[in-house]
Amino acid sequence: MDLEKHTAAPAAPAASAAAPAAELRASDADRDRIAQILADAVAEGRLTAEEHSDRLDTLYAVKTVGELDVLVRDLPAAAGAGPASAAPVAAPASGPVETVVAVFSSSSRRGRWRPGAHTRAVSVFGDITIDLTEAVFEQQVTEINVTAVLGNVEVLVPENVTLRGYGSGVLGNFEVHGRSRGETDPQAPVVIVRGFALLANIEARPRLGARLVDLADRMRKRLDR
Repeated sequence: MDLEKHTAAPAAPAASAAAPAAELRASDADRDRIAQILADAVAEGRLTAEEHSDRLDTLYAVKTVGELDVLVRDLPAAAGAGPASAAPVAAPASGPVETVVAVFSSSSRRGRWRPGAHTRAVSVFGDITIDLTEAVFEQQVTEINVTAVLGNVEVLVPENVTLRGYGSGVLGNFEVHGRSRGETDPQAPVVIVRGFALLANIEARPRLGARLVDLADRMRKRLDR
């Protein structure tokens, strides 16, 4: 009688260990959390305007949660929020995202208005102007996300505001001017423009002569409350 051969089943491959929290890819919520900590630090005088600018540039260049946490390791708001925490990080409460849309049309935000922490602009065969020169800022960091397809989007800021840009264009232009102006104020807000232009033009620039002269005083009064 033939003996049945029992071959041991191949061992199942061991499940790959979950990546350490510090090595996880950073999400938009993670970046928002770090941006808020940096904004609070510069408002409290813990960081200089130059230090804040350098860290903000790094914020959008690094890839992992651990690299983000290094940026705020010396700041008190980061206590207990290091890379060892495996729980997802919620974005800071900033209200609804305002959306500006122009499809075969034009749209604008200008005058004495209150921009939220996040604004989304979408231009398809249209023109959009976001004019912040007379805006009332209620937060230190304001982010504008722009998508333009065969359209034009212009963002104007006061000349003493720190302006940062992260984007690209395909057969189009993405330009942010005046990012290293020496006269930016330590207490003035930071405006970040992130965008993508396809056969379109996205431009952000300071308007010379337009300054937020009372912002530093407003920020100090808010901290003294």
